Amino acid sequence: MPELPEVETTRQSLAPRIAGAVVTAVRLGKPLRWPLGCEPDSLVNRTVGDAVRRGKYIWLPLTGGGLLMHLGMSGSLAFSASVSEPAAHDHFDLFTTQGTLRLTDPRRFGAVVWSTGLGVPPAAKLLAGLGVEPFDPAFTGAYLHAALQRRRIAVKLALLGGDIVVGAGNIYACEALFAAGIDPRLPAHRLSRPRSERLAEAIRSILAQALALGGSTLRDFKDAHGMAGAFQNQARVYGREGEPCRQCGAPIRRIVQGGRSTFFCAVCQRR
Repeated sequence: MPELPEVETTRQSLAPRIAGAVVTAVRLGKPLRWPLGCEPDSLVNRTVGDAVRRGKYIWLPLTGGGLLMHLGMSGSLAFSASVSEPAAHDHFDLFTTQGTLRLTDPRRFGAVVWSTGLGVPPAAKLLAGLGVEPFDPAFTGAYLHAALQRRRIAVKLALLGGDIVVGAGNIYACEALFAAGIDPRLPAHRLSRPRSERLAEAIRSILAQALALGGSTLRDFKDAHGMAGAFQNQARVYGREGEPCRQCGAPIRRIVQGGRSTFFCAVCQRR
């Protein structure tokens, strides 16, 4: 699933190229997770503003509102001066005077939703449960410690919820917990303030590394230029079951938490 680094990489790769463009046409393919919420032709002649990201959503402002876009489990956005005829998994095209923005999503869990603003429905409802951004000054060790005190679930699952901090998806939660030396099975409320400080810093550091490397490509993620990410090549625990820990040499373990694979080193990561 595209996570915060992949979504932010996508935003950065398309935002300066589409800003200021005027919509000339819209094409809808097969239905996505949620309906567009307006007549496609009503978007024609609207001007595109500066795209921003909130969690795993991209907000593309248009005159009088904007499009809230989500990549779902396997989606990607591409922006090009010219595009080929739509294939089976190409479900949305926004044609503009500067190129075409296309959403491709084999599993159709992605979405493009019209809203008259971020602070009103449907956008406000979709964004309501999101936690703080990891690079926001409000995301501190003290904030993380206080939020985790209310959780009786494993710390890895608390991070995946997205209502404490956004962006710590499965890959990055595994890597951040390893960097902080914290066992993913530790009950969240038992994390001390000093360890919360280390974890908050590890989350910021891992996500910054992932952004610098264009995110992770495990199957088919590409940014709006069509480039794949490379963070997966730097992973120290994720996807390395049975391989030696690069820190202590013990075999990396894999367990399942909340239906997701968790990778960790039982020696370097303590409860």
